[in-house]
This record gives sequence, C-alpha cells and structure tokens, in this order.
Amino acid sequence: MPNTPSITLLGTGTMGVGMTHSLLRDGLPVTVWNRHPEKAAPLADDGATVAESLEDALRGAQVVVTMLFDADSVASVMEQALPLFDDGAVWVQTSTVGRDGVARLAAMAAEHGVPFYDAPVVGTKQPAEDGKLVVLAAGPAAQRELVQPVLDAIGGRTVWLGDEAGPASAMKLVANSWVGVLTAGTAFGIAQAEAFGLDPAKFLETIAGGASDSAYLQGKGKAILEDRTGDAQFALDGLLKDLRLIREADEAAGVPTTLVDALVTLYAGASEAGAGGGDVSGVIAAFRAGHQD
Repeated sequence: MPNTPSITLLGTGTMGVGMTHSLLRDGLPVTVWNRHPEKAAPLADDGATVAESLEDALRGAQVVVTMLFDADSVASVMEQALPLFDDGAVWVQTSTVGRDGVARLAAMAAEHGVPFYDAPVVGTKQPAEDGKLVVLAAGPAAQRELVQPVLDAIGGRTVWLGDEAGPASAMKLVANSWVGVLTAGTAFGIAQAEAFGLDPAKFLETIAGGASDSAYLQGKGKAILEDRTGDAQFALDGLLKDLRLIREADEAAGVPTTLVDALVTLYAGASEAGAGGGDVSGVIAAFRAGHQD
C-alpha cells in the first residue's frame, strides 16, 4: 500500500478546512470539493487542488473523506459520488451522523463495493487545524494501512473500535453527550453567579485546580465572560443536531432521556435566541433569557 495516498475531502466547512490544512502539512496530496465552490476556493492558496465537480474531485482518489453536516447531506453527496470511485478507493466518513445514519451510509458503500470506515472525530476548530483531533475509527482491517496516514494527519491519536461500522459513531454520541453536559453546566454556573450578584470570574477561579476543574470548562467559561461566544469553535446548532441524534439513540437503546431532553431544550432555546451560528458556549443565552420551555 502507498504511504502517501491521494486524498479527496468532500466538505470544506470549519472542520473540513482545518483537516485539509493538517493533511497538507503532513505532505499528503489533497483535492477538495464543496457544494458551494466559493467555500473551497481559498484552499488552493494553501496547496490543495480545488475541484469544480465531483467527477474531477474523485478522479484518482484513493481515500475519500466526507466532512459534512449530517447524514442527509452526506447521503445526498455520496449518491452521486460512489459510482465515480476508482477501483480500490475507500471511504472515510468523519461527519457526526448517529447510529442510524452510519448504518444507512455503510449500506450505501456496500451496494457499490466500497470499503467503508466509520471515523467521526472528537475535537473542534483549533484541534482540526493543529492535527490534534481524536479519531474514533471502525472499519475493515484489510485497508487500514491505506487509511492510517490520513487518520494520523488529522488526529493526535486514533481509537480503533472494531472492524464493522457503528461503534465509532456510537462512541461519538457518548463523547458529545459529555460536551453538551459540560458546556451547559459551565454556562449554568456563570448564570447562577450573575443572578446571585457575584462576579462570575470568581466561579472559574473557585473551580480552578480542583477535582471538578477542566481545561474545557475554563475555556468555555472564559469565552462566555469575554463575550467570544460568536466565534464558533463548535457551532451550537451542530451540537443541537447531535443532541437530537443522541436522544434518538438513547430512546432506541432504552437509556433514560431526562438529561438529554433538558439539554435539547436549553440548546434549542439558545438557538432560537440567535446563538445557533456561534459557539456552543452560546448556550448561556438560554439561561440569561430564562428560556426553559
């Protein structure tokens, strides 16, 4: 297997751009494509080949990476793309699509005889830029030598979870459940401090260095206090989409949904208050507005 596979990345939003930079930094040849060409065009200056059509994007690709918003957007693109794959090319699916979504996409790949890797990533804008994502991966052992240089470039480490699609996407839901809880909890602490007439910075100082502290808590807390919630490291509407996937998966698995129901309400309230396009820390808007319906 080649050590420097030819890569095509479909989807150049915030995460796709960062991943492209990481792939290029590792010396991997990358072609990019986006449904909205103007979003991909700037990557030409960074060394990527920008394709105007799916046919051009997929010609010669050995590893095709998808980083799109949800299962429907991935499926829509791949219905057109899969028939265009070169013989021997593999599909590495990094979007967060949920358990039902990944089963649907894996079935599409199987229909076309394309090896499929369920490989969602844990991390946000800066880790994507730095090649420090955590890649959750599941897929056939036979082509891992081809895929691994791609995963190594975008991630600081890869957690392999099996040979069949499914476990990686399931673990991504678990991880994002925790992101939703921790971010909302941080915002709640700040909102309480404000309501009690306290300096909310002192809440972060109180927690700092203790057993309940974390770099994530401090980072999101400071983003709220410094009014940087509009800078989307992880878009609030993206997490809201994931929380709805989590609720569906929990219902199917018999996991009580009391907590995720509350999280959906909070993040949906913040989105309705205008915070959806900003960072997940914008969930503070739900508390500050008292939006609890």
